[in-house]
Amino acid sequence: MTGDVLGFTVGTAAAGVRDGTPTRTDVALIVSDRSCAAAGVFTTNQVIAAPCVVTRRHLEQGRLRAIVVNSGNANACTGEQGERHAVMMARAAAQRIGCDPYEVAVASTGVIGVPLPVERIMKAVKGMGLRPGEWSDVAKAIMTTDTKPKSIGVELPLSSGTVHLRGVAKGAGMIHPNMATMLAFVMTDADVEVEALRDIVPHAAETSFNAISVDGDTSTNDTLLVLANGASAIKARGKDLAAFKSAASALCESLAREIVADGEGVTRVFEVMIRGAASDDDAKRAARTITTSNLVKTAIHGADPNWGRILAAAGRSGAKVDATRATVRIGEVVVFDSGSPRAYDAKRVREIISQPQVWIEVELGLGSGKAHAWGTDLSAEYVRINADYTT
Repeated sequence: MTGDVLGFTVGTAAAGVRDGTPTRTDVALIVSDRSCAAAGVFTTNQVIAAPCVVTRRHLEQGRLRAIVVNSGNANACTGEQGERHAVMMARAAAQRIGCDPYEVAVASTGVIGVPLPVERIMKAVKGMGLRPGEWSDVAKAIMTTDTKPKSIGVELPLSSGTVHLRGVAKGAGMIHPNMATMLAFVMTDADVEVEALRDIVPHAAETSFNAISVDGDTSTNDTLLVLANGASAIKARGKDLAAFKSAASALCESLAREIVADGEGVTRVFEVMIRGAASDDDAKRAARTITTSNLVKTAIHGADPNWGRILAAAGRSGAKVDATRATVRIGEVVVFDSGSPRAYDAKRVREIISQPQVWIEVELGLGSGKAHAWGTDLSAEYVRINADYTT
């Protein structure tokens, strides 16, 4: 059990965003009692949702007080009206807590290309109660096809005292590096300078949310925001800043792993570790190509020990690969060794692949580059969920 992050309160409401019927909470507000240093990263999709456009503009000043978010509607591909609606959400939140609208980040997730029912959202925000510690409610309010809320708290001892971090996230489909259809918000009571956060947040995303893939689709609304309000009065500087960076990255990795494990139709998660690549970038290319290969994903789903698909995916990744120097392991079993297939116990490999968590390691024998990535199997249930998404 961790202590709660200081200085933050939250609220949720059921506004009937998806169909006008308030059957579940779908709007959330995260509020700091003071100005926060803030940084974020967003989707690299050139079709970018209005909330991301507005929030990037607000982040330019480097300080935020709140995040207002809705599920059920992405407010993406909604034209000039979409941007106006995102601004209206920010204004409603600012009016509720008494700050400038530019101090409010906006995020949305859900169906693309449908006008946002902004009046219902604004009404819900303006009447919302705020309370500390109810992070699970926030995590539930931002879910779409997720089957479970994702909320993690961390205590971090620093030289002058303990600070707290709290992360909430959503994501189950359209999950792919750069980033995914995901929202992730990390709050901390540590005192971290804006410039330091702007260095920390892209690094944390690169080793976590940018290393997972469910289906190879990058969304229009991806948002990772980190807010540091300094309510603990403990400064993260020097060695303490390095420790904070590690903790923030580890928290993001934990959230990313929860996202990929909750992927649409997922029955297995596999982690790919590439070692011995010519460079870290080559290792990253190989790892991410393996995790997004439909042939690998279906082999994982069927517990088929078809290791050739793994090596072939690495070979087409753009990374330098010399098959005569490569080694492939599935779990503890070496199936391909320094350029030659190994005799192995196929039954044992099928048992390994049948587990909910599968480990794959590829040694390329070309250098010291390394990287990891997480992927999922591809099931008929994934097809069913996405065939029925708007209906």
